[in-house]
Amino acid sequence: MSGQGLVVTETVDAQSLALQWQAQKLAVGFFKQHIAEYRAELFQRFNAGENVADLIKSFSSRIDTILLTLWQHHGLAQFEEIALIAVGGYGRQELHPHSDVDILILLKKDRFKKADENIRRFVTQLWDLGLDIGHSVRSIKDCYKEAKQDITVATNMMEARTISGSEKLLEKMQHETGPKKIWNAYDFFVAKRDEQSQRHRKHNNTEYNLEPDIKEAPGGLRDIQMISWVAKRHFSCNSLYGLVENGFLDEEEFQSLSQCQNFLWRIRFALHCLLDRSENKLLFDHQKMLSEHLGYKDSEATLAIEQLMKKYYRAVVEISELNDMLLQHFDDDIVRKTKPATITPINKRFQLRKGYLETTNDKVFQRRPSALLEVFVIAAQNKAVEDIHINTIRQIRKYRHLIDDKFRSDIRNTSLFVELLNSQYALFSQLKRMKRCGVLGAYIPDFARIIGQMQYDLFHIYTVDAHTLLLIKNLRRFRYPEMREQFPISHTVINNLPKIAPLYIAAIFHDIGKGSGRDHSELGAELVISFMERHGFGKWDTELVSWLVKNHLVMSMTTQRKDLADPDVIKEFAERVGNQVRLDYLYVLTVADVNATNPTLWNGWKASLFRELYTKTKQLFRSGSLPNDNSSLVEDRKNDAIAILKSQKVPEESYVMFWSSLEDDYFMRHNALEIAWQAECISKHTSDDALVAIRTEDKKHLAQTQIFTYTKDTKNLFAATVSIISQLNLSVVDARIISTRNGMALNSYIVLDESSQNDPAPEQHEEIIRRLSTALNKPEKFVEVVKNSARRRPSRRHRQFKIKPEAKITQSENRNYTNIEIRALDQPGLLALIGAIFMQFDLVLRNARISTLGETVEDIFFVSTANNEAITDPILCADIKATLEKTLSDFSNDNAPESIIAEAI
Repeated sequence: MSGQGLVVTETVDAQSLALQWQAQKLAVGFFKQHIAEYRAELFQRFNAGENVADLIKSFSSRIDTILLTLWQHHGLAQFEEIALIAVGGYGRQELHPHSDVDILILLKKDRFKKADENIRRFVTQLWDLGLDIGHSVRSIKDCYKEAKQDITVATNMMEARTISGSEKLLEKMQHETGPKKIWNAYDFFVAKRDEQSQRHRKHNNTEYNLEPDIKEAPGGLRDIQMISWVAKRHFSCNSLYGLVENGFLDEEEFQSLSQCQNFLWRIRFALHCLLDRSENKLLFDHQKMLSEHLGYKDSEATLAIEQLMKKYYRAVVEISELNDMLLQHFDDDIVRKTKPATITPINKRFQLRKGYLETTNDKVFQRRPSALLEVFVIAAQNKAVEDIHINTIRQIRKYRHLIDDKFRSDIRNTSLFVELLNSQYALFSQLKRMKRCGVLGAYIPDFARIIGQMQYDLFHIYTVDAHTLLLIKNLRRFRYPEMREQFPISHTVINNLPKIAPLYIAAIFHDIGKGSGRDHSELGAELVISFMERHGFGKWDTELVSWLVKNHLVMSMTTQRKDLADPDVIKEFAERVGNQVRLDYLYVLTVADVNATNPTLWNGWKASLFRELYTKTKQLFRSGSLPNDNSSLVEDRKNDAIAILKSQKVPEESYVMFWSSLEDDYFMRHNALEIAWQAECISKHTSDDALVAIRTEDKKHLAQTQIFTYTKDTKNLFAATVSIISQLNLSVVDARIISTRNGMALNSYIVLDESSQNDPAPEQHEEIIRRLSTALNKPEKFVEVVKNSARRRPSRRHRQFKIKPEAKITQSENRNYTNIEIRALDQPGLLALIGAIFMQFDLVLRNARISTLGETVEDIFFVSTANNEAITDPILCADIKATLEKTLSDFSNDNAPESIIAEAI
């Protein structure tokens, strides 16, 4: 490969490079082009299958040659009192195509005036290289001071190597910054361990981030470097293999660590080359690009991107496991070295030493394979156990192959597993440890298949296995007294379940069928039956767990897609559940499932929906029926609201006349507190302008913010209102649309902050009221308002998903409205566009369920004709469906979506 007469080969040395530079008359861009062409050559070699470890070392060597050429050109090689030193990743010779190139110009003394000008010219020319150069000029004394104050500097000094100059300078500097002078082994280890903990917290302490940082996140490259730093500082290991030589890793573990590191290096190397810049984050668009470039192909069961990320997650989990093992080794050897080694016997196979559970000899698992489960049962039942000792973990990994069909059918082992599920302490921690050691996947082979199984969307932010264990963690948390206030029903219900083990088994199996190409609920329900029977559970338990797995989504789907004010919906749900016991199990499983899927999904509105469905179904089971007489329910709500209004001294005449303009449907859809609040707001509103009010109802740490508008019922009112709400960076999760007999619109919107999915801050309320009031008082500008909302673009993450819009129209039995279900890509202005299309067909919006699942909206709209009747004309239904799907499809692809909205309006 060549350019401007350059010769780019693997064997270029400083002398030949200098000659080429001179031939180009010392052109400023010579080295910049040279580096660019060498990067291109490395990428070709990478694509041809060359080992990435060789490539990053080769690039480091080429940068050495370039820097040495410039160092010599500026006359710095003649001075014995200075040296050019590579530090950090460059010092380790782990330089990726766009990595930072960190160098230290090391001075023997504080100042060396003879070389000041030479150094200035050298450093100035470095900026022309097209590299991210990080440089410092320090004396040995300066290095000591800086390293003593900053452990990051001390760490960089450990990885230094000489490019040019006296090796004695480097040796002197490393002696002055070594453990005999500063940061002894104990202090260094504790500081680096704390540093890692802080870094992990920034990444939510999980390897399963949706868009992970392959360098800094748990299980990333920095965790491998952490191991190397401690090993080098305390044990003088100059490479990872030194951990084998010092007995901290065996050959198999070293090979596993090396393979995982090589895999992450491949991803990082390809990322740098494909983007032509430094990048360590696996963003969605990067994942898609990488999976294609690295040769992954979509299959019927999984996408190419999911296959890539499954391999990534398995690699970082393995690195995390080895990191944990080695840090425990170091902790034992450095921190607990002087702690008395008091041994507390547990039984013939296990004992406790310094808080660690360990085997009494290294043949325990070989002689008694059941101990592979027993060790976790002991850890879950004994509060004195801080962790399982590293040597025991290593033995578990060595003998886990003994878990076969015979092992899984042995009553001793099935009894141990059930005993584990009934353990009082640390069940989640032990299941997580079992997964990492390979025991959980070996004992439940179907679970092994979902380890690292990613779902390519913005709804599920964890892999299937991580989500499953987090679900169990949530179930465990529900039992604690401190959870009573935040999850009152879940806390009460879970502490009164007849048996707890069936619930945990349902949790383990609820998503176990994902990635199979089949309905995961159906498959999981089938798989769990044989598991329950093998573990000695009776018919009642088995049927309960199988039913829970099969129906674990039913409660979520009912709250998201059905009108809970409709008694028929409650009856249908109750018939499917069958009895109170199943309802209790399903409720806690569902609440834990939602909280384990995505932390942003659980909010005051979501909690209120689940509470309403649970309470109404429980009432139905207790009484045998729900009130069918709507008039009595309406009367009760009015009386309760009147009591509240009287206590607030609101004049009776102000709300009696107002209520007379409303249909019973209004009182069915609002509780007494809301009815009273809205009546009070209207009684105080004396102008003809639009009324806008905000109410936040705090329910056990889960607030629910409601925006109430009362104005003339005008065309495009709904579309304009949701447009302003969208422009305020709020999302609508529920809409109740009421038209009065005297031509007014009385609408309520439950809203959340668009970014955090929490309730908007109280300080935002005044701005919300001002913006909505201004807009709603100018109906002639509604079209312009809606157009403005369309100018907001979807986020970078949302743009990676292509979702074909779908509209489904069905009729509600015994109700005078029609259901329109819409599934589409979430994007700003979407709700406004839907509202505009409804106006185009003269549809009256009666109610709505607004549900955003990651990048997808799955909204349900309850609409009627202008005459308050259901839409029964099949031709009209087909026209509405076709218009919705075409317009939403155009909207997701069009560069000027405001024109689509204008056309619809």
